[in-house]
Amino acid sequence: MNEKEAAKLLGYCAAFDNRKPSTAAAVAWASALHDVALDADTKAAVDAYYTTAPKDPDTKLWILPHNVRTLRSKIRSKRLENFQYEPIAGETTGQYLARYRGQVQAIASGHVPAPTGRLAIEGGPSRQFMQELEAHGWQGTRTVDEDERPVEAELIDEVRRSGPLGIVCPTCQAAIGRPCKTPGGSEKQPLGKPRAKPHTARLRAASGRSSQTPEQRAAEEQRIRDMSARHLARQQAEPEIHDIEIVEPEGDAA
Repeated sequence: MNEKEAAKLLGYCAAFDNRKPSTAAAVAWASALHDVALDADTKAAVDAYYTTAPKDPDTKLWILPHNVRTLRSKIRSKRLENFQYEPIAGETTGQYLARYRGQVQAIASGHVPAPTGRLAIEGGPSRQFMQELEAHGWQGTRTVDEDERPVEAELIDEVRRSGPLGIVCPTCQAAIGRPCKTPGGSEKQPLGKPRAKPHTARLRAASGRSSQTPEQRAAEEQRIRDMSARHLARQQAEPEIHDIEIVEPEGDAA
């Protein structure tokens, strides 16, 4: 924009704000908008500025060069919302940059109609891609009956926990994700103190080994009963600590 064009733009602005254009103002505006053309988009930016009411109703609208630049850029960028570059086969980097800039400029300026819709991806994955997925065990296209669907909570537990803590303990019935408990309990731990290692039955079940024989199960139950009896005996053998009895010293009352 040169000084003559800036003077025309100031005259257009004066129709809105009644400013008094001057030669000095035209020189200043031409310097601030030296890379902006005086075109329909520039005048549309002035229209948009004076169409929007100010936040403070008592404030007088007074457009400045930076307002023209910002609003004009928004107008032109809006035309590029659905822009998709149209390449040509075998183009070089220089050709790509030149064609890309040319397409952007043509659409942003309004010389070429702006795209009205975003291009959609059509078609599905290739047969080779699907075969590679299925070769790695993917069964995304397999139809699953409702009866085959696992319970959602079980799936979550399997993902969150693996190993012995991923199943309910057959010995102490510790829940999934919870450590096994020792026999007996206390006021602080009514269900028993957590064990450092899971019960043997839980380890066996988690590893998929066969369950215990009746004789092994009976021996395990007897071992637990013996441990419980020893624990109870220790508690009963502990001396009972009585409350301290306070004895008042003999003497004259104060």
